[in-house]
Amino acid sequence: MAKLLSQTVEVQGQKTTTLAKNVALIVGATLLMGILGRFAVPLPFTPVPLTLANFGVLLIGLTLGSRRGFAAMVLYLIAGSSGMPVFAPSTLSGVAQLLGPTGGYLIAYPFVAFVAGWIAERGSKTFARFAVASIAGEILLFIAGVSWIMVLLHAPLAKAANFGLYPFIFAEVIKVMAAAELGRRARTSSRFANLLA
Repeated sequence: MAKLLSQTVEVQGQKTTTLAKNVALIVGATLLMGILGRFAVPLPFTPVPLTLANFGVLLIGLTLGSRRGFAAMVLYLIAGSSGMPVFAPSTLSGVAQLLGPTGGYLIAYPFVAFVAGWIAERGSKTFARFAVASIAGEILLFIAGVSWIMVLLHAPLAKAANFGLYPFIFAEVIKVMAAAELGRRARTSSRFANLLA
């Protein structure tokens, strides 16, 4: 009986440690997104700024995996919609920013992190796999963002793409490649792997 009780206490301790570690990783990723989201450059010809948040969502999905990445992005949206200054600086804040021109991108973040993380979790930890995961996440991100611009501005696809896709292609290629390499390095690092275990 004492042995069974000891094993039960040990299992409960492991579950508590795992929960605390997951919460710390998710909150830390949310804080990182809050910092990266503030690095934004407004462009005069589009209502969508150039921001590091897209890089952040990919990196978080690739490094934390699908479920933790999704949770971190949901927490990020909750923080931003409650008025915390985590979204790109704008004339809008809080929930209004989710309903503004960047709303489609923001609302897609949890799903982008999930898709990138899900692809990265399967198979070998190669740059090619992480690059494919990042590209898949970016495609989802821009489908959501451009679609939202079409709805919000009642714009045809060509005009919405001029606002929400074409000005960002060069920078997004750099972000995708950087996230893929940094994500791969983190996931193949023994120290980081122990943290995620």
